[in-house]
Amino acid sequence: MALLKLDNATIRFGGLVAVNGVNLEVEKGEIMALIGPNGAGKSTIFNLITGIYPPTEGGISFNGKSIAGLPPHVIAGGGIGRTFQNIRLFNELTVLENVLIGAHTRGRWNLTGALLKLLPPVRREEGRLLELAIHCLTQVDLAHKAYEQACNLPYGEQRRLEIARALAIEPALILLDEPAAGMNPQEKQTLLEMVRKIRSAGVTVFLVEHDMKFVMGLSDRIAVLDYGVKIADGRPEEVRANPAVIEAYLGKGATH
Repeated sequence: MALLKLDNATIRFGGLVAVNGVNLEVEKGEIMALIGPNGAGKSTIFNLITGIYPPTEGGISFNGKSIAGLPPHVIAGGGIGRTFQNIRLFNELTVLENVLIGAHTRGRWNLTGALLKLLPPVRREEGRLLELAIHCLTQVDLAHKAYEQACNLPYGEQRRLEIARALAIEPALILLDEPAAGMNPQEKQTLLEMVRKIRSAGVTVFLVEHDMKFVMGLSDRIAVLDYGVKIADGRPEEVRANPAVIEAYLGKGATH
């Protein structure tokens, strides 16, 4: 059974069909990529999965259970973390505090306990979440910068901090929306190795990315969108040679 499944997923904004009847599966333990020209509907797919938009038609299931139309915090609590195309950090907070915000969604306490922080169980839980946050920073090689202000990090490290915060909800699936955008070649290589380590730690990865070299070198499988329609799905070498994919990126006549 697929970890994530889109079944004829469709969303309309007025007269615009942004995603049209997409069928897609992400298997547990794989690195799956979603590619396509600008405006193809890739980020909209992520917004459907994470509950920012409810589908107009079709279904979305995670771990065999429907999540279509559920609010984002419920979907996140169920095990789906994500980053965004534009960096969304709390710039005035430290690196560690940014990750703790994600970690606290996994806190095991009630309201009374949270208000009475001197209670031993609450202190123990705070300690557990601190360990979790440090572990997530270690996964993205930022533990040594835990007490720096987030806005002082270089761009590539800010991207990695977003991933650490998403990992802090202890997801089974992480969605990465253009994680390599704006990175130099060295930063991209570091990111590629980091994503592989995340998968090795048991987290399934689903990413949207424009850098074809990065995608081809990282992904187990690739799906391709064009004008909201899935036009291909397969291994990197299959997708690279697909005439419909070549036409979508290069225009008609490119395959002749």
